[in-house]
Amino acid sequence: MTADSGTENLPDLGRLRLLVELHRLGTMAAVAASTGYGTSAVSKHLAVLEQEVGVRLLTPDGRRVQLTPAGERLVEHAVGILAAVEEAQAELRGTAEPVGRVRLASFYTAVEPVVLPALARLRQLYPRVTVEVHEHEPEHTARLLRSGGIDLGVVYDYSLVPRTVPPELSARPFEEQPLHLAVPAGRPDADRPVAVSELAEFAGTGWIANSRGTDDDELVHRVCAIAGFVPGIAHRVDSLHLVNSLVGAGLGVALLARSGIERHRTDVAFRPLDPLAGMRRSSLLARAGQWSWPPIAALAEAITDGRR
Repeated sequence: MTADSGTENLPDLGRLRLLVELHRLGTMAAVAASTGYGTSAVSKHLAVLEQEVGVRLLTPDGRRVQLTPAGERLVEHAVGILAAVEEAQAELRGTAEPVGRVRLASFYTAVEPVVLPALARLRQLYPRVTVEVHEHEPEHTARLLRSGGIDLGVVYDYSLVPRTVPPELSARPFEEQPLHLAVPAGRPDADRPVAVSELAEFAGTGWIANSRGTDDDELVHRVCAIAGFVPGIAHRVDSLHLVNSLVGAGLGVALLARSGIERHRTDVAFRPLDPLAGMRRSSLLARAGQWSWPPIAALAEAITDGRR
């Protein structure tokens, strides 16, 4: 037996990554655009991969291709293999002081209270780690992580609207915030906590939701469904300041996490919702094999330590 006889049929990791990208993106052209290969080169690499594993991975579907059941199964294995290799490489590089650039994406309302203090702590502890900050909603952050466009994300979901984490990513929760109902000041019981069942009194009121993500809409609908009615979404806006202002002007009501409350306002009352409405949960999101890479580990620690 020769030294390499046991490994001659092992698939190439680069070709496995192309197969995973084809599963994610759907077309050879999209994989080529994502990876920098030509379309013909992607096709040739995947043909070689079929030879390496000894089974048919792709089948024609009009002018496109789709994965065979064997191809789908290999993608499931490949995600774990690639994550394990990334993690092993990161651990082997982890003996020195963290050095390098981390591309971080965060949703808007976490940038000032969460990200900026973490960057200040990181600069004191590890001045050779640099962070490039981008502002994105959680759905976009997950897509950027999967494509390699960023390294770490700060995302949120609601306990009533849980977010599915793709298998090649992993999440680390670090904070929970209670929810409040923002109503115009001066209403009866404006300063009293509100039970979800009591929301029925707002069945005829316009509700305010986010214009970019679907989570806020879904949260409003699920909470109101518990109270027995379908809410009317009157406004969809990105700015939480504008949400507060619309409520203060008497143009609607809104569900807000603690960090979205402008407590200095005298025209808005923030009524705590009972636990049946759930919580907003904040998490760090990264590719499964990247947590131990020193710059990411350092930034993740700076973020989570600041929330304890």
